[in-house]
This record gives sequence, structure tokens and C-alpha cells, in this order.
Amino acid sequence: MISYPSRHCTVELQALPSRIGQVRRIVSAQLRYWHLDALIDRASLGVTELLSNVHRHAQPDKTCTVEMELLLDRLTVSVRDHDPRMPVVDDAEPLATCGRGLAMVAAMSESWGVRPDGESGKVVWFTLPTTSAAVAAPSRRARRTVLEKPARRFAEVGHAADGLLPEHAPARSAVAG
Repeated sequence: MISYPSRHCTVELQALPSRIGQVRRIVSAQLRYWHLDALIDRASLGVTELLSNVHRHAQPDKTCTVEMELLLDRLTVSVRDHDPRMPVVDDAEPLATCGRGLAMVAAMSESWGVRPDGESGKVVWFTLPTTSAAVAAPSRRARRTVLEKPARRFAEVGHAADGLLPEHAPARSAVAG
């Protein structure tokens, strides 16, 4: 029996507002290439939120890597940065203009999480199902469960920042079909 090979798409960039739209276009194009058009909106929303967090919070620099991996019935999107502090999911005030990004990622994805990446970084990821029924209509029950139980398992970890910022670098991508 021949199984489907995994497929990867990797983009390295500085998480600057001008680059986030570019990455959304890359994500959209790659998902169209893989014939996963139904996942474009959710994958683009999730990657936008994760890159916005890197832009807003990551230290000592904004350099990061976005990776998409397609394995059989699941798309995993991850963002790796050089800040070892883990994200914290808080309840945002009703009129707050920020603080809901990870809760949105949790609500629109099948699963999500964060893991340390060596001594000086982390990877934040989320998964989306690629099966036709799950792509067409995620169940209200699953969505409600995520919203009723927001993740609160991550805490801030101290880090040492040298205060040096890298030079502006253009986005680079390596796409394998």
C-alpha cells in the first residue's frame, strides 16, 4: 500500500506588519496548490494571529519561521521564534483591543499548543482537519467546548535579552509540493 507523503512549506521572515500579508498570500497559494481551499480562511487567520504575537511580544528579535505540514488528514501550522517566554492566555476585557488572539486560534482550530525550542525559543502551533466533513462544517459542540474551557496552562518564563536587534531582512521561503 502506498501512503501519501508529507508535504511541507516553510517561510522565514521578520514578523513585521508589512510581511504578515505576504505570508497570508503564501499560505493561501500553498493551500490552493494542495487542493485545500476550504482551509484558507482559518489557516490565514491563525497564522496572522501567531505572527502578530511575534511582532508584539518576541524578544530579542522578530525573526521567525512559519511552517505548514500536511500529513494525511491534518494540516499543522507552526510559528517558531527566538523568545523562550511561553504565551499566556488571559480573559480579555470586553472593550479591549487586543488579548484575544490565542483564544481565537483555539476556537477555530482542532488543537493548538506551544513547546520550547531549545534554550532560546518556542514553537506555537495549531492543527486543522483536512477531511471533507470536518473542513466543510466544524461542529458547534467542539467549538463551544473550546470556548468554554480556555487554555490556561502556559506561563511566562524568564529570559536573557542582549538588546541587539537584527538588520531588516526580507522574507525567504522554501516550498516543496
